[in-house]
Formats: sequence, C-alpha cells, structure tokens
Amino acid sequence: MNMISRRTLLQAGAAFAAFAAIRPAFADVNTAELLKPPALGDMALGADEGAKVTIVEYASATCPHCAAFHKDVWPKLKADYVDPKKIRFVFREFPLNDPALAAFMIARAAPKESYFPLIDVFFDTLETWAQDPATGLLNIAKQAGFTQEKFDATLRDEKLAKGIMEIRDGGVKFGVKGTPSFFLNGKLLEGEQTYDSIKAEIDKLL
Repeated sequence: MNMISRRTLLQAGAAFAAFAAIRPAFADVNTAELLKPPALGDMALGADEGAKVTIVEYASATCPHCAAFHKDVWPKLKADYVDPKKIRFVFREFPLNDPALAAFMIARAAPKESYFPLIDVFFDTLETWAQDPATGLLNIAKQAGFTQEKFDATLRDEKLAKGIMEIRDGGVKFGVKGTPSFFLNGKLLEGEQTYDSIKAEIDKLL
C-alpha cells in the first residue's frame, strides 16, 4: 500500500499547516545532541561541521510562515553568511501533513544537488501546488527529472517516509512544536525571524 496515495494528496487540498501561536517556552538544548545527524543524514549548506555558528531549521513544506522566511529572509542570510561559509545551515524536515511529507520525500529522492533547489521551489510556489498537491508535486518532480513511475515509487518508499518522520520526532524531542523553529547554537528561536533579528544573534557569536 502506498505510504502516501494520490487520493490522500488530493483530499489534502490547501490545508496549510501553520506555526502554533501559543506554545510553552523551552530551555536551550544540548548542542552536541542536536547536531548529531539523523539516519537519513543532514542536508546542510555553508561551513563544515564544527563551525563556530550553526543554525538548524525545522520546517514544513506546507507552512506559509516557513515559505515567507525562505522568500524574504533566506536569500540575504544565504548570501551574507552561508555562501561565504561564515556559518553552517542545516535544514531538517518537520512535515505537518501528508503533502509536506510527500514534498520532502521527493526532495530526498532527487539527486543531492537538487535538494535545496527543490525546497526553494516548494516554498516559492506553495500557494499554487498545495491547492492540488497530487498534480502540483508531480509537476515539480518532473522538473527534477522524475518520471511518473519514479514519483509513484517515491511515495511508496516506507523506509524514506519513516526516516523523515524520525527527523520530525527528533525535533519534537528538542522542543519543536510548530514551524518554523530555529536553533542557533542550541538556542531556540520560534516562528518567523526577520533578517535583522537573526543577524543580531549570529553576530554575537562570530
């Protein structure tokens, strides 16, 4: 049986998962534990492991607040800190519904160099593809070289789905309740962050 069926994606429609508005505060986490890669491995950009500053983001592919961050803040953060390898940026999947899980499965099943470009597409076109996830995700996957057969096989990949959900469960263990959530050297920053707010936190540590 499919882990995620096309029917399930169709029924999901535009039910976007949003950041939880009221949540308890959590203490900073053990950074060494946080930075242990999950079984699927971490998807990271910028500086190598052991960087002076590491940001870990937990996000859902269907979260409009995550999309806003990646449209408005991420390009400048990437240009100023990630691309020059001043910091390490780790993206971790925290799917809040089946369409988000399916999107992340596609990104993980694509060639590694296509992972972050696909994440960008998911966020940039969220309002379009999430209206009809089955068709929208297939069209995006085809741009990354997927055939219909590979697309269907990816959504049936129980091991891949389990690995992504284990990443999500790991986030819960560290206190993540909604998306986006960021850990900056173990300090939890919840919800959308402005460029100036996250820059100020980074600059304190560099």
